[in-house]
Amino acid sequence: MTIQTALLQGTELLDRAGIAVPRLTAEVLLGHAIHRDRVYLYAHPERELAEVEWLHYGRYLHERMGGKPIQYITRRQEFYGREFRVTPDVLIPRPETEHVIEVALPLARGAETILDVGTGSGAIAVTLALETGASAFATDISPAAAAVALDNAVRLGARVNVTVCDLMEPIAPASVGLLVSNPPYVPLRQREGLQREVRDFEPPVALYGGETGFDFYQRIVAGAPRVLRPGGWLVLELGFGCHQRVAEMLACWSAVRIEPDLAGIPRVIAARKS
Repeated sequence: MTIQTALLQGTELLDRAGIAVPRLTAEVLLGHAIHRDRVYLYAHPERELAEVEWLHYGRYLHERMGGKPIQYITRRQEFYGREFRVTPDVLIPRPETEHVIEVALPLARGAETILDVGTGSGAIAVTLALETGASAFATDISPAAAAVALDNAVRLGARVNVTVCDLMEPIAPASVGLLVSNPPYVPLRQREGLQREVRDFEPPVALYGGETGFDFYQRIVAGAPRVLRPGGWLVLELGFGCHQRVAEMLACWSAVRIEPDLAGIPRVIAARKS
């Protein structure tokens, strides 16, 4: 079995299974199986696959056809120009969340201490720590997710202290200059409408924000004033259609602003502690 034949067969299998961008998916999975990049695949189309490489490739194809996200197969996802390790214990970092970084960066540079609540893979905390040099703390209720975040911080050389806890429970009062979070915001009632890759594979604890989707927004907004310093900032990613309700929760804060993504959809809200 050559690389060229493996790509053709993999593409056909993925296409029949209704997988989006089947050719690109086959390339990524084959490259992962043989530990080579996509350029290598096209430079060496006649190279014969070793038996173990073919076995790995076949298993990866089977997993992807079953709905498993490609990031959980390759165990990696790029975020803000860096490669993060991801596992089924953490939410896959999305490009949309990079808008959180863009909004938070100017605020983080004067914050000294940053707190990322519900850190998951650590993508936000690690990125802000590396981009600003500030001290960063990250919390997650899942020990497995916290382990992934710590691994990413160590591997990428970021100063991030990771704690397993519920939201910001153990954080000292008035100790944080910037609190940032991409909280669970999918309403439970919308579960069946999600893509199977999300519904069946990503961790529910990182997805669902209660029946309405606002449970964690309410808890974070209520708890943030205790840990933020005077004049500290809160930056939250927004779920689709929830910006007005979250803005109402922040009515007593100052300098509230909502930032859209490239499609014009409200994606991030920022507010300053009065």
